[in-house]
Amino acid sequence: MDEMGAPSQGETPSGWDPGSRGYPVAPGLLRGLAGGSVDGSVGGSSGGGATPVAGGLASGSVAGLAGIRTVHLLGSTGSIGRQAADIVRANPDMFRVTGLAARAGDPTSLATLIQQVLHLRPEVVAVAHLDAADAVREASPGVEVIVGPDAAAQLAQRPVDVSLNALAGAAGLPCTLAALRAGAVVALANKESLVIGGALVTALAAPGQIVPVDSEHSALAQCLWAGTRAEVARLVLTASGGAFRNATLQQLQAVTVEQALRHPNWSMGPLVTVNSATMVNKGLEVIEAHLLFAVAYDHIDVVIHPQQVIHSMVEFVDGSTIAQASPPDMHLPIALALAWPDRVAGAGPRIDWASAATWEFEPVDAARFPAVGLAFEVGRRAGTYPAVFNAANEAAVEAFLAGALPFMGIVPVIERVLAEHDNPAADSIDAVLQADAWARSRAGEVAAAR
Repeated sequence: MDEMGAPSQGETPSGWDPGSRGYPVAPGLLRGLAGGSVDGSVGGSSGGGATPVAGGLASGSVAGLAGIRTVHLLGSTGSIGRQAADIVRANPDMFRVTGLAARAGDPTSLATLIQQVLHLRPEVVAVAHLDAADAVREASPGVEVIVGPDAAAQLAQRPVDVSLNALAGAAGLPCTLAALRAGAVVALANKESLVIGGALVTALAAPGQIVPVDSEHSALAQCLWAGTRAEVARLVLTASGGAFRNATLQQLQAVTVEQALRHPNWSMGPLVTVNSATMVNKGLEVIEAHLLFAVAYDHIDVVIHPQQVIHSMVEFVDGSTIAQASPPDMHLPIALALAWPDRVAGAGPRIDWASAATWEFEPVDAARFPAVGLAFEVGRRAGTYPAVFNAANEAAVEAFLAGALPFMGIVPVIERVLAEHDNPAADSIDAVLQADAWARSRAGEVAAAR
C-alpha cells in the first residue's frame, strides 16, 4: 500500500485507495443504516471513487434485518466493557448483546458479570473459572456458559456483527484473530493485540474490519473524513502527560504505586493507568496509529495536552489541521465504534462553549518520558520487537505494582530486554507468542535483579 514512507508488505490493511476519503467502512455495517447503500459506498470520495469497504464479512447478521447490531463484549466487567454495556442498555433499538466474556476471578468482577447477564440477557457467557461458570448458571439457568482459559476466544469465533475486544494486554490477541476470522467487525480497545500481532493481524483484516475504540484513534478516524488519504500530511496524537506531567526527575525516583494509579482525567485499570504515567501507553498508541492508518512513523507526532479535550488531530497538506474535541469520557468513542460509521445521540457529554477555558499543548520531555521515543524505535524495527516491548512492560509494571521495582525502573527493564532480543521474525502467531513469553520471563528476571 502506498503511504508516506511506505510500510513493509502486509503491514497495513489492504485496499485503502489514496484517493478515498475517510477511514474505511465495512459493508456489513452499512446494511439498513442511514447514509449507506448495499453497494458498500458511504459519504463522498475524491476522484469519483467510493470509500473502500471490507469484503468477506459475516453474512446473515441481524443488522440488515432489523437495524439492530449484535454485539459481543469481551472483557465486559472492565472499565470499557461496563461503559459499553451502558451504551447498549441505553440504545436497545441499535444494539443487542449476544455474548459476554470476562475472567470474573474476583467477587467484584463476578458480581458485575452476574448483573450484566441479568440485564443484557446474552445467549452465551464465557468465563475463565469454574466457580464463575457455576454462579452464572445459577443466576441465569438458560444461558450457555463456556469455561476455561480460552473461553473468550471460543466466544469470539462465533458469528456476530461487532466484537468489542476490551480485554487487557496481550491476552486479547487470540480473540482479535478469532473475531476477524469469524467475519466480525472488531471494535478494538485492546490495542496490544494489534501492536504485537502487527502484520499477522492487518493481513487478516479487511479494510474497515477493525474500528478503533481508543479515544485518540477514534478521533483520528473522524478527522480523516476531512480529506483524502493522499492529502494527509501528519497525525498528531495527544497525551495527558499522566499523573506526573510536571514531576521532576528527582520526584519521579520516589513515585509510589498509589501515586501512579491516580490519573488526572480517566478512570482505568491498573496496567493502563501505570502505562499512562510512564507514557508507554502513548508509545503503544503510536504503533497502533501506524498500523491502523498506514501513516509512516516520520509523519506521526505526540504532544502533551493536559486537558484532554482535543483527543487527536490530522494535519493536511494544505496546512489545515482538523481536531476532534469532546470532554474526556469514553462513552463517546465506544458508542462510535459500536455504531460506526453512524453516531449515537447523547452518547457522551458536550463541551460548554459558553464557559471560558484554556487548552494547553506542549512537547513530550524525552528525558522524563523515554518510553515514547523507544516505542517509535520499536515500531520501525517491527517483527516481534513490539511484542517484546509490550510483554516486558507488562512484566515490569506487575513488578512495580507488587513493590518489587521502582517506577523509574520500568523503562530500563524494557530497554534491557529489547537489547537482548535476537529473534525478531514475526512470521507466525507462535513466533509472536514465543517472543511474548520469553520477554515476560526475562523482564521478571531483570526486575528481580535490580
